[in-house]
Amino acid sequence: MPELIHRKTEQKEVLHYPQLDTVLMVEKFIHEHSGEFKKKSLWEHLPRKMMYQTFSLIIDYLMESGKIAVDQEGKIAWVWDPEGVRRYLARKDLSWN
Repeated sequence: MPELIHRKTEQKEVLHYPQLDTVLMVEKFIHEHSGEFKKKSLWEHLPRKMMYQTFSLIIDYLMESGKIAVDQEGKIAWVWDPEGVRRYLARKDLSWN
């Protein structure tokens, strides 16, 4: 499996934030096509068109929240696994309390 790179983004002045349905659409598309596309190609293949600045803002958010990562080739992969987190949280032998 290729090494994934997490990038810390700079603070930018945002004039308009994307709507929730737009963020969810991008999340779903990345989840279904994990590791297939680089950033610009992913934007071009989305089911609905949007401005590239809006798309970039969503990608920055998803990277900051740990839901996606970029491999060495620049392809975007879905890395968030809430079910795996639930399994580990349920294990008593892993508790720090």
